[in-house]
Amino acid sequence: MHSRRTVLTTAAAAAAACATGAAPARAAGAKIGRQPDSPRSAAPAPSAEARLRGLIARMTPEEKVGQLFVMRVYGHSATDPDPDDVAANRKEIGVANAAELIDRYHVGGIIYFGWAHNTREPHQIADLSNGIQKAGTAQRVPVPLLISTDQEHGIVARIGAPATLFPGAMALGAAGSRGDARTAARIGGEELYAMGIRQDYAPDADVNVNAANPVIGVRSFGADPQAVARLVAAEVQGYQDAGVAACAKHFPGHGDTDTDSHIGLPYIHHTAEQWERLDAPPFKAAIAAGIDSIMTAHIVVPAFDPSEDPATLSRPILTGILRERLGYRGVVVTDSLGMEGVRVKYGDARAPVLALKAGVDQLLNPPDLSVAHGAVLKALREGELSWADIEAKLLRILLLKDRRGLFTNPYTTHEEVDRVVGIRRHLQQADRIAERTTTLLRNDGGVLPLSRRRDNKLLVVGVDADPPSGTGGPPTTVLANTFGELGFTATALSTGLTPTQTLIDQAVAALRERDAVVVATYNVTADSPQRQLIDALLATGKPVVQLAVRNPYDIAQLGGVKAGLASYSWTDVELRAAVRVIAGQRKPTGRLPVPVMRADAPDTVLYPIGHGLSY
Repeated sequence: MHSRRTVLTTAAAAAAACATGAAPARAAGAKIGRQPDSPRSAAPAPSAEARLRGLIARMTPEEKVGQLFVMRVYGHSATDPDPDDVAANRKEIGVANAAELIDRYHVGGIIYFGWAHNTREPHQIADLSNGIQKAGTAQRVPVPLLISTDQEHGIVARIGAPATLFPGAMALGAAGSRGDARTAARIGGEELYAMGIRQDYAPDADVNVNAANPVIGVRSFGADPQAVARLVAAEVQGYQDAGVAACAKHFPGHGDTDTDSHIGLPYIHHTAEQWERLDAPPFKAAIAAGIDSIMTAHIVVPAFDPSEDPATLSRPILTGILRERLGYRGVVVTDSLGMEGVRVKYGDARAPVLALKAGVDQLLNPPDLSVAHGAVLKALREGELSWADIEAKLLRILLLKDRRGLFTNPYTTHEEVDRVVGIRRHLQQADRIAERTTTLLRNDGGVLPLSRRRDNKLLVVGVDADPPSGTGGPPTTVLANTFGELGFTATALSTGLTPTQTLIDQAVAALRERDAVVVATYNVTADSPQRQLIDALLATGKPVVQLAVRNPYDIAQLGGVKAGLASYSWTDVELRAAVRVIAGQRKPTGRLPVPVMRADAPDTVLYPIGHGLSY
């Protein structure tokens, strides 16, 4: 395996050097540090820009347009995916595999998804990445691909165990440590790099000021714009120190909406002054930190564009604000063009053209690539788009690839994966960081910490939501097993998101034989059956400990609960950390990064930003 990878690396470097005059490649798997020439500050070296312009000059119109697209593709292999994945590729893209996709459309990037079967395990991911890069360098004009994924950690992670999983953004916001955020991003970036992934669609720079936000929530660092800005900048530094392009999202800010842009078109009704105060600081911080890329939002901001076009298609927002007012010079990528928020107004042929006119460089994941690719070519031939503008976009993309070492070292090895991915030191750091995130919101009467002598026999009930990548089992099972490792006798009973009366009765009966119960809650609402479950458990008189495993707002709906905590996610690393806090192995130190409002008086703060108890 090692010798084959070395041959591929040498071939890629030779092709790139022939096409661009690049320096000889580093050895496969060689570590690269933070790259110069950030999009905001230093200008790129003239030699790099000159050779990349020469590369662009050799491309056909079809090749130039193809380089603007970042596309999904099904399968674990670039050339030999499973039959079902071949069928899915033929149906959606008209090709059999990633290599054919690159050969036909010359796409500039590929995005990995778990549901597309791209991310089975680290060695396979590395082989897929190498196969994609081999196809890229085999083109008439050899160009490496920018392989990307959404590895935000927390509830959004495309690559699971044995890779290291860290707490998500809001959990890191609860810890409040720039050092922890930078470390998590650096380690996460090193592991992505080892698997051949050079762009991560993270960090989330949205300021979550709306508790009803259905699409951001715990993906945000919090509701304080300045605190979010500090952590965004720290993660940008961490990822890019590891050689991976960071991507702040979703510009101009998706934090104050109650509509999910995957299924509708959200409106943000902030005034220009409110936007400057609430939404802008994290993006300004990302730009100041030299971020490589920024992702657009499919949201309408009437204060900035009275046409009510979504920001992805809005020249006043992307060029007027992002480019001109904020001075951003890096790559702008759309959020997925398959989302309803960008498709609803103009359709799949017009959206990519309008996005490019607005100021976008990369077009992410169109639902029909042939339609989108053809529409952009047609707009160029008819003069709606200019070749000079397209070539400027392409130059920005190629400069990013060059800055991230892809023209000299596009490949990885199994040895590099084994050296970096999921190693003990990384896992230990993830555990230590997670322990600083768990937030104790309520502890009336000193219910916590639980004692192995007084509360030894535990029942764990609650929600077993679909696990994020890399979990060791349903949340109730992970919680019970971790209590068992700490010397408790714990039994798990999954009662679900909407427990039936039968399940509630089973939980009450089980608790009569136990000393205490831990309940995992998930986005409790006023009419949620989760409230009925907790009321029934409280009626037994046994200690009830509530753990919010997603949004921390649940406690406002649970007035009778005496002990309540927030873990901000149900990934293993956060659940295990929460158990250590509940069991008194660690003191709770997390502080709310968002306010929790009263359920009966939504304008009144129940727990402010910064609230958090300890023992």
